[in-house]
Amino acid sequence: MPYEFQITRRVEFSDTDMAGIMHFSNFFRFMETAEHAFFRSLGYSVVLSKNGLGFHLPRVHAECHYRAPLKFEDEVRVHLLVQKKTQRSLTYQFRFNRVGDAENKEVARGKVTVVCVKKLADGTLKAAPLPKEIADRIQEAPAQLLTQDVAASRQSAAILASKRQRRSTEKPLRFTGRPPRAKRNSLS
Repeated sequence: MPYEFQITRRVEFSDTDMAGIMHFSNFFRFMETAEHAFFRSLGYSVVLSKNGLGFHLPRVHAECHYRAPLKFEDEVRVHLLVQKKTQRSLTYQFRFNRVGDAENKEVARGKVTVVCVKKLADGTLKAAPLPKEIADRIQEAPAQLLTQDVAASRQSAAILASKRQRRSTEKPLRFTGRPPRAKRNSLS
C-alpha cells in the first residue's frame, strides 16, 4: 500500500513575488497538486464524487515552514508522505527539495490534514469514515522516514536561537565621537 508520492514542478513567473522568489502561498498550491497526483496514482480523483463516492475532503489544518527561497525557474521536488491515517482523516507531510542542488537541501516542509465528510441534505457537512476503497489503499509512512532530517533541522534552529539570544544580551557599543576620557588617578 502506498504511503508516499513525489512530483517535480518548475517555479513559474506567476508563482513569484516582487522579490523574484516563490510567494509563500504557492507552496500550498504545490502541496495540493502533489495530493491530487497521489490520489490519481491510486486510481481516484481527490473529488470523491467523481468516483461515485458521496464524500468530500476539506482541509482542517495547513502549515508550512520555510528554510530557503525558491526562485523563478527553479525545479522543486515535492515529496508527499502520509504522516497519519485515522478512521476519518489523513495528515500529509510535504518536503520541498530544490532539484539539482548538490546538497539536496530541503527548502520547506509542510503539513496538511484533510477530514472525510458527507454533505447532508441541508448543506451541512458531517464527519464520516474514509471510504473503504480509499482507506484500504493508503497506509502511514514508517516513523523513521517521517522523522528523517528533523533532528538536523532542530539542531540548526537551536544554533540560530542561541545566536539570537547572545545578540540580545550583549551590551550595544556606543560611539559619541569623542575619545574616551582618561581615568583619574585617585592619588592626585
